[in-house]
Amino acid sequence: MQAAQFTYAGLLLATLAIPLALSFDKKVHFYTNWRYVFPSIFITGLIFILWDIRFTKVGIWSFSPDYTLGFSCWGLPIEEWAFFIIIPYSCLFIYEVLKAYIPAFDKGNLFAAVSLGLLVIFAAICYFNRSHAYTFFNFLFLTVYLGYTVFRNRFKQHLTKFYLTFLIGLIPFLIINGVLTALPVVEYHPDHIMNIRFLSIPFEDFGYFFLILLMNCTIYETLKEGRFF
Repeated sequence: MQAAQFTYAGLLLATLAIPLALSFDKKVHFYTNWRYVFPSIFITGLIFILWDIRFTKVGIWSFSPDYTLGFSCWGLPIEEWAFFIIIPYSCLFIYEVLKAYIPAFDKGNLFAAVSLGLLVIFAAICYFNRSHAYTFFNFLFLTVYLGYTVFRNRFKQHLTKFYLTFLIGLIPFLIINGVLTALPVVEYHPDHIMNIRFLSIPFEDFGYFFLILLMNCTIYETLKEGRFF
């Protein structure tokens, strides 16, 4: 096995290291919320895994064997399965850190307005890119779920921390996804994306990250506030 084949796995492990090590921080005590964290990750991950399997099967994107360990399940490298556990775990950790260290910072009305603006933008992107499968389905799901979240109006009190988590999360996102798309570990069929990139990252991936984070945070808060466990 070549050293390059550890690329994707190495990026994921590096991403997980700090959040996992600090999960026992006395102020955040993230580990006490694991009973809500992992169901949130599982529910969201199930949806995205099914999506991932289908898009890989029809060739919308593919994974290079040169940068993965060579173990796969249902057409996806094992690292891709781990992605939907490690990235949400790390983001939910950031989310809880923000709640613990800046609890009084709340701009709910501002970010509700931002959400409405994004809703219009996402819907427009979806409509005008109906011929690009990844673009269309990505922003369709994002529009529907963001609309549901906004108009249900039960997540407004958490919108500030969600958006801050998204902005902070963009830092590791740009590093990790930048490497994945530059080598590339993952390749996108040009007929199914807008071919607008930031560095090497397709524009659609930013919406994909936004949706993963939003689903995890909303499900997490629903479980936590409902105290189902």
